[in-house]
Amino acid sequence: MKYTPIALAVAFGILAQQANAAFVEDSKASLDLRNFYYDRNDKNTADNRNEASEWGQGFIFNFQSGFTEGTVGFGVDAIGLLGVRLDGGGDGDVNNSRKPGQLFPTESNGKASHDYSKAGVTAKAKVSKTELRVGTLLPKLPVVSYNDGRLLPQVFEGGQITSQEIDGLTLTAGQLEHAKGRSSTDSRGLSIGGANDARTGQFVNTFYFAGGDYKLTKDLTAQYYYGNLEDFYKQHFLGLVHNYALGGGNLKTDLRYFHSDADGKNGSASGRAEGYSSSGYYGGGVTTGEVDNQTWSALFTYSHSGHELSAGYQQVEGDSAFPFLNQGDGSTAYLITDRQIGKFLAAGQRTWLAGYGYDFAKLGVPGLKASVVYLSGDNIDNAQGDRKEWERDFRLDYVLQEGTLKGLGFSWRNASLRGNATTDIDENRLIVSYSLPLL
Repeated sequence: MKYTPIALAVAFGILAQQANAAFVEDSKASLDLRNFYYDRNDKNTADNRNEASEWGQGFIFNFQSGFTEGTVGFGVDAIGLLGVRLDGGGDGDVNNSRKPGQLFPTESNGKASHDYSKAGVTAKAKVSKTELRVGTLLPKLPVVSYNDGRLLPQVFEGGQITSQEIDGLTLTAGQLEHAKGRSSTDSRGLSIGGANDARTGQFVNTFYFAGGDYKLTKDLTAQYYYGNLEDFYKQHFLGLVHNYALGGGNLKTDLRYFHSDADGKNGSASGRAEGYSSSGYYGGGVTTGEVDNQTWSALFTYSHSGHELSAGYQQVEGDSAFPFLNQGDGSTAYLITDRQIGKFLAAGQRTWLAGYGYDFAKLGVPGLKASVVYLSGDNIDNAQGDRKEWERDFRLDYVLQEGTLKGLGFSWRNASLRGNATTDIDENRLIVSYSLPLL
């Protein structure tokens, strides 16, 4: 299944000729501006080559058409992404302690690109409450979620169908074939941690997914999803989200369970020897790379009068790390422990987390919010024995509420990661964002 720019452009032209009032009047367009400064300081490396300091300006154009009238409505969406380097950090010199690669693609000489861009088009069709989308996708599901943690977002290519014909039930299914990383212009196949080295790794072009959300009551939602990355893993997800009024506030309970097994070549020693391998499996101190994972978690969040308290626990069981789509250039796992630096998903890992947030609107400063989260993980399976790590994340956000620049946002995100399972890291992100409506 290929979605070439020429074919999608032809589809756009046909739709434009058939456009009617609904197609035009329901269309939306915006330009999101994102100024991003990223600084990472690795503490205990032999040299400082993993440190990074980069600054860039991102432009994200989004167009969403309405649908043509009739039993079957047709439409088209488009996204255009441009990143401009303001400061690329390292200059490619092997003796330079700062290196590029976090916000911008790295050129053959080791330097950061001065700019990079990517674009995508999505053809869509709608019948009643069922919608088909083919082309560029930004999925946000338990078994696959796009990453938006840098200057520009990651995008996927494939097809997806979503149906809401039954009240309270949302069904989703589809297939993904390629992805463009958040700091890349290349369309690449799909992979997982342990097999995603750009030079020697294995990548495939088939990821199937299906599932649904069902509102059992207005406060209780049940979820089931299935994901299958060909020749790597099969994954089942069960989720339960409940909101409960308590003491004038709200208690949210978020329960998640993943069961993942090997698929195709990952299930055989010969296939894993070819590179279809997962990270984090230790049998007698030997990494075999077979997917075998059960991960469950519980997160409780209580909100009241601007205050938000959270506490959670996650257990990774089985002999492999938690498997998820990961091309090695920035990815998101649907885990309560996927945070600013770490993900806490190694084989055997147990993680506790606690957080606190406050909305200063209650003190007369609307738009100002602050939060802090602490995670502590241990029992990580490793050839060298039990390993541990912890992370502390602090975030401060402010959005202008009035005036000419209403909606202008400022965000400072500071995090530290420590432990004997990883490099000690300090990281800062400074982000200024603004969305300009065009239609």
